[in-house]
Amino acid sequence: MKRMQFMLTRTLQGVLAILLIATVNFMLVRAAPGDPVSVMAGESGASDPQYVAQLREQFGLDKPISTQLVTYLGKVVQLDLGFSHRQQQPVFDLIMDRLPATLLLTGTAFILSLIFGVTLGALSARRAGTWVDSSITVVALIFYATPLYWLALMAVLIFTVQLDWLPGFGFSTVGAGLTGLALVWDIGKHLILPALTLALFYMAVYARMTRAAMLEVTQMDFVKTARAKGLKPGRILRAHVLRNALLPVVTLAGIQAGGLIGGAVLTETVFAWPGLGRLMFDALLQRDYSLLLGAFLVTAAMAVLFNLITDLVYTLVDPRIELS
Repeated sequence: MKRMQFMLTRTLQGVLAILLIATVNFMLVRAAPGDPVSVMAGESGASDPQYVAQLREQFGLDKPISTQLVTYLGKVVQLDLGFSHRQQQPVFDLIMDRLPATLLLTGTAFILSLIFGVTLGALSARRAGTWVDSSITVVALIFYATPLYWLALMAVLIFTVQLDWLPGFGFSTVGAGLTGLALVWDIGKHLILPALTLALFYMAVYARMTRAAMLEVTQMDFVKTARAKGLKPGRILRAHVLRNALLPVVTLAGIQAGGLIGGAVLTETVFAWPGLGRLMFDALLQRDYSLLLGAFLVTAAMAVLFNLITDLVYTLVDPRIELS
């Protein structure tokens, strides 16, 4: 019962957070330089004042900001994200068409970064002070300090241009007409480079945090007691040290899981990955307010959802936490 009350409270807080984020995003987009009506008029080849005024009335841009905000929030509650004047499609359909590709990319990168990061961090902590620890630390710092777009470009130059091992651009081979397992294998090959590029930065973060947390837990009294009782080092490491050291890693992973979706813009742009980040970038260049606001809202909702899942996982990992 306590867990149900906890989740209900967190859900209500998440809904309020999404509405607040939608309000802030609306005001920020409206305050940005550039006039979407001028862009639309220029694309159609007509710029007379009467046509511009007609466009403003059609998209509701002639009304006060407060009225536009109330209208926008009312549509958001009804899951109506508006219509994209540039793409001539509903915003919701455009986002749903791109979201699976982004979830595939970010989900794969998240899992890879968490598995390899925790593994390398645990190995580094167990071999603290040795050349293994130093090597892992140096590699982690290099990947942490290297910009993602540079890693992406280098990956394309090395593995696509020079070695011709992996495809560097797109979601799948265009015009191949593949189906079944052949299509899955083709998508998997296109996924390797962007997923690994996006995972390297977060892998370095998790490795460093796991190492620091494990070294801190190792000095605690209950670990010393377990050693005094004669437990095997491997059991102490798994059941006592690593389990307690994972708590801060779980917290950070939950926060970054939501940010991965919005943070994949550079990776999707370099690798021409047809995801939500690329869609937001194109909408920004085209001054497509409706599409930009819809993409922002979906990424914010995903971040809130991942934080909610993190809160639930945290209570399962650490039963000492009071759900109340």
